[in-house]
Amino acid sequence: QVQLVESGGGPVQTGGSLRLSCAASGVTSGVLAMGWFRQAPGKEREFVGAGNWRGTDYADSVKGRFLISRDNARNTMYLQMNSLKPEDTAVYYCAARFNLRSWKVEDYTYWGQGTQVTVST
Repeated sequence: QVQLVESGGGPVQTGGSLRLSCAASGVTSGVLAMGWFRQAPGKEREFVGAGNWRGTDYADSVKGRFLISRDNARNTMYLQMNSLKPEDTAVYYCAARFNLRSWKVEDYTYWGQGTQVTVST
């Protein structure tokens, strides 16, 4: 059974940076496509970025500011978030599926518990 645990969220000021981590267990993360999603209060869960062995994709809203990286030796994926804006405030979720990366929530089988990111002005 694949389990995902996020960490690294918290409060930050506009323009600041945070790095989220997603640790996978129960499988070698190198075989997984892993994605980041976020959900703000009253809004639907939305795609942030995803990566697998072939590359990465990002939502237009975060392109150039956020960066996904992976440490397969630690079975961990990271989301480096720079130049944060108040509209980035949300609960951030790590997700995983086998094979192809996807921007669709419904394509992912495994989900973490989420970590809150709050960007203040």
